[in-house]
Amino acid sequence: MILVTGGAGFIGSNFVLDWLAQSDEPVVNVDKLTYAGNLNNLASLRDDTRHIFVHADICDSEKMQELLSTYKPTAIVHFAAESHVDRSIHGPVEFVRTNINGTFSLLEAARTYWSQLADAEKEKFRFLHVSTDEVYGTLGPDDAPFSETTSYAPNSPYSASKAASDHLVRSYHHTYGLPTLTTNCSNNYGPYHFPEKLIPLIIANALAGKPLPIYGDGQQIRDWLYVGDHCTAIRRVLQAGKPGETYNIGGWNEKANLDVVHTLCDMLDALQPNAAGSSYRKQITYVTDRPGHDRRYAIDARKIERELGWKPAETFDSGIRKTVQWYLDNQAWVRDVQSGDYMKWLDKNYKQRKSSSDAQETA
Repeated sequence: MILVTGGAGFIGSNFVLDWLAQSDEPVVNVDKLTYAGNLNNLASLRDDTRHIFVHADICDSEKMQELLSTYKPTAIVHFAAESHVDRSIHGPVEFVRTNINGTFSLLEAARTYWSQLADAEKEKFRFLHVSTDEVYGTLGPDDAPFSETTSYAPNSPYSASKAASDHLVRSYHHTYGLPTLTTNCSNNYGPYHFPEKLIPLIIANALAGKPLPIYGDGQQIRDWLYVGDHCTAIRRVLQAGKPGETYNIGGWNEKANLDVVHTLCDMLDALQPNAAGSSYRKQITYVTDRPGHDRRYAIDARKIERELGWKPAETFDSGIRKTVQWYLDNQAWVRDVQSGDYMKWLDKNYKQRKSSSDAQETA
């Protein structure tokens, strides 16, 4: 039995589905079901007795201790987090509450539980904390990619809250001996990605005939990691990672945002041409950049390959093709999430961003 937090979100739900496809070991899935938590992601597990869903908040330390005592997991895989930079700019309070205070509550519950285990069970137990490359700040065009020894320099409330949670996890290993593992991943993409992030937003807007908003000049560079590869890496770290260590997980796919959007438009042109017969590139619109927008992220993933034998199976071309096809095949899922808080968020975020002078450029 393992316990997963945030298992109804994008990466968490992919991990739960992947775990139960690869293993008979049951999962206790704890999720608060905020706007990004979606039980429809887990619809295929509704009748699967190996999946135990618990609607709970990781900040509720008593509930977390109760769950650990009841289910006695051999590991905690901690995905639960507020994760959108733009949302953290508009409202940082929830990011501090969930990412810092929630991680602290979970660590305290885990420490209490772990300290009462028999020696053999203590030896096997793991607390795996899933974090982000954004804690390292930003890179110049010629800088070496982030490694596990790169100094922290977070530039947004989101990345600062994740950096704080990373430090808490580290401290619980060094102070109390809790067998922790931390992974810092690059930008994920793939099925069940909530359509506020770049790739699913562009696909959804393109098909709906809406503008495709590009921040600034669109030359911000990210390292893109297919979510299935990320799940495989987490399983490997959980299996063989050394307690107290950090492992960077990346896709070796540095791409400028605008290039990603062009790729998506070209794939949609081929797979589902619009009624007018024009390219989806004509819907590209440049909007005011967000404050403090990091220019480049890149992950050096050699440590996890060298020590644990993991490397991504997907190229960006193969992963993005799978992603686009998934969204085309799952339009009902997209329509289901494009309501309520999601639509209000899009209005709040973009209505104040008027197009720049080159708004009509299609490149």
